[in-house]
Amino acid sequence: MPWYIPAMRTGFRESRHSQDTSNHANASGVLRNTPRRTILIFLLAVFFVFSALGVAGDIMDTGRQPTFRFALGILISGLFAAFYAYSGIRLRGRFWIVFVPVFTVHVLLMGMLARHYPDLRQPVPMDAAAIARMQSRLTFDGIAITVAVWLGYAGFVVSSISEARRYAGTRTEMAILENEMTAAREVQQVMLPATGESFPGFALESVYKPARQVGGDFFQILRAGDRGLLIVFGDVAGKGVPAAMLVSLLVGSIRAIADDTNEPAIVLRKLHDRLVGRISGGFATALAAHITAEGAVSMANAGHLSPYLDGSEVELPGALPLGVPGGGQYETRSLTLHPGSRLTFFSDGVVEAQTKAGELFGFDRARAISTQSASSIAEAAVQFGQSDDITVVTIQRLASGSWPECEDAPVLARA
Repeated sequence: MPWYIPAMRTGFRESRHSQDTSNHANASGVLRNTPRRTILIFLLAVFFVFSALGVAGDIMDTGRQPTFRFALGILISGLFAAFYAYSGIRLRGRFWIVFVPVFTVHVLLMGMLARHYPDLRQPVPMDAAAIARMQSRLTFDGIAITVAVWLGYAGFVVSSISEARRYAGTRTEMAILENEMTAAREVQQVMLPATGESFPGFALESVYKPARQVGGDFFQILRAGDRGLLIVFGDVAGKGVPAAMLVSLLVGSIRAIADDTNEPAIVLRKLHDRLVGRISGGFATALAAHITAEGAVSMANAGHLSPYLDGSEVELPGALPLGVPGGGQYETRSLTLHPGSRLTFFSDGVVEAQTKAGELFGFDRARAISTQSASSIAEAAVQFGQSDDITVVTIQRLASGSWPECEDAPVLARA
C-alpha cells in the first residue's frame, strides 16, 4: 500500500476547515501586495478628507467650539475614518464586525467632548468685536476645509496613479508568464504518449487534465519485449513550472531506462537514483508495470495510488516515493491480466476532487467507477470538483484473435 494512503483516508473522514483560512488570506492579500507607501498615502488622504467633517462641525456651531474640542474633533474624525478604511480593506465582507463597536465608541467619544467642552457663550446682541471674531473663525474654518479636501484628493490621485502603474506592470508580467506557460504546456504535451500509438493485444485509453497550464502528473507507455508493454505512471510533488521541470527530467529518464530494462523494481530504483539529491525537496510518487503479451503482469510501487483490476484494488507493498532519502527499495508483485480484464491507473487528483463544500470524491467513489472508461472517470472527477491534476489510464487485454497482427494498428486514444 502506498506510504501516504492511510493518512489520506483518515483525512477524508475528517471535516476540512482550510477554506476559512484561504478566505482570510485572500481578504488581507491587498495589504500584502500593495506597497506600504501607497497604502499610507491613501490612508492619509482619507484622514484629510474626513477631518474636514470636524471643521464643518465648528461651522455649524458658528465658531464657538473651544480650541481643545475643535482640534480633538478634527483629529478624531480623521483617525476614525482612516481606521474604517483600513478595516474595510483588510476584512472586506466582515468589515461590519469591527465597524459596529468602533462606530459606537466614535459617537460616544464625540458626545463626551460636547458635554465636557460645551460651546462658548456668545453675547446677544453681538457687538462688533464678537462679530469680527466669528467672521475670523469661520474664515479659518473655510480655509481649513479647502486645504483638507485638497490634500485628501491629491492623496487619492497619487495613490490611484501609483496603483494604475503597478497594475499595468503586473498585467504585462502576467501576459509574458502566460505565454511562457503556454509554451511549457505544449512541450509537456509532446512528452505524453502520442495519440495513435498502439500495442497489439491491448486496448488503451488515457486522459490527462492538468489543474493549471502545466501539471505534475506523468505517464509513459512503451513497447517492451515481444508484444509487451511497460507503463510508468506517477505524480510529482507540487504544481506549476517547478513540477513540470521535474516531470521533464523523469520522462526523459524513463525513456532512457526502458532501453536497458523492463523490470519495474529496477526502473523505479534507477529513477530514484537520478532524482535523489538532484532537486532540493523534490520527489515523486510512481508506479511501474510490465505486461507481457500473455497477460503476465509484474508491478512495483513507489508511494503511488494502487491501480484497480476489474474494480478491485491491487494490493502492493508500500515504499517511499522517488527522490526521498532512504528510499530506493521496491518490491515486485505479480498478477495475471486475463482476456477482457482491465487495469485502471489514476492520479490522486481523482480521489482528491472535492465540492465547494469540501466533500471529497474519495476512494469509495473511485473504486466504484474504476471499471469505466478513462474519459468517464476523469469527467466524473472534474464534474465533482477538480482541485489537482487528473490523469487516468486504462489497459484492457483483448481476447485472442480480436486484434490484428500488424505492429502499428492504432489502439491508443488520449482525450
